[in-house]
Amino acid sequence: MSAAAARTDANAAGLASLLPAVRGRVTEQAPLGAQSWFAVGGPAELLLRPADAEDLATFLRDLPPDVPVTTIGKASNLIIRDGGLPGVCVRLQRGFSEIRPEADGVVCGAACLDMTVAEEAASAGLRGLEFLAGIPGSIGGAVAMNAGAYGSDIATVLDWAEIVTRSGELLRLPVEALGFGYRRSALPDGAVVVRARLRAEAGDPALPRARISEIRAAREASQPTRARTGGSTFRNPDPARSPLKAWELIDAAGCRGLTLGGAQVSEKHCNFLLNTGGATASDIETLGETVRRRVLETTGVELHWEIRRIGIPGIRPGAGP
Repeated sequence: MSAAAARTDANAAGLASLLPAVRGRVTEQAPLGAQSWFAVGGPAELLLRPADAEDLATFLRDLPPDVPVTTIGKASNLIIRDGGLPGVCVRLQRGFSEIRPEADGVVCGAACLDMTVAEEAASAGLRGLEFLAGIPGSIGGAVAMNAGAYGSDIATVLDWAEIVTRSGELLRLPVEALGFGYRRSALPDGAVVVRARLRAEAGDPALPRARISEIRAAREASQPTRARTGGSTFRNPDPARSPLKAWELIDAAGCRGLTLGGAQVSEKHCNFLLNTGGATASDIETLGETVRRRVLETTGVELHWEIRRIGIPGIRPGAGP
């Protein structure tokens, strides 16, 4: 019997009947909305929290290949649609949170918060990773999207990343193999980042600590850091296409403060979308598409999403019509 046929025949019993053994935790119909920074979205059909990289590799190797797999980190730059996620959702936690400073860098698990890595590096007297203090999310997501801020990005500091492929191989890839571009990488489809090594320079711990303080103050002053948001919504356009940043284009199109349902374009920084209370994922995504349309009509520049949008459109459980 083919994997697809097995998947169909097992529908009545649920996806759980197809899962290989795992040392971590598996939860059916796991709520995800409350775990996302936007606080919206439907459940995962199955949520996997693997014990470690080997556990994840064995699970993916033995999982029927037609079962979709989606990885989420801290869900800080993510819209989980109201219909939820089909298949298996992978979320890395305790077994992927070690941070190990070295003489000229830091080895860190994919579940480590970017800000925590910046702080640990500074405490070890390592410079060059302070920009991570300005990026909400985890190292795995930062590698996957080549996250950057305050004059640097992951491509600039990464030595290597360890990944588990969809077929269950555990690989270490040098930075050259990851095909980094602006807010993107060329990770193999379905691959999960599990660990990374970031370069840094030894120095006086007071200097990186001071820089982290500056970055925190700058974020607090210019961004809605205390709101339910997903960070920067759209990528800045190629300078050859437009000298204006995404927020400037959004402002020029008259979208600052624009609302739809419970979603709003931030008045403090209009490249941020907000859940002002009671928004659905559909409200937020539709508002984003409205902004894109108005910017294109007004300026002729097409904005591209930086926030990932995943899952099935639909009605969030408990939401109104």
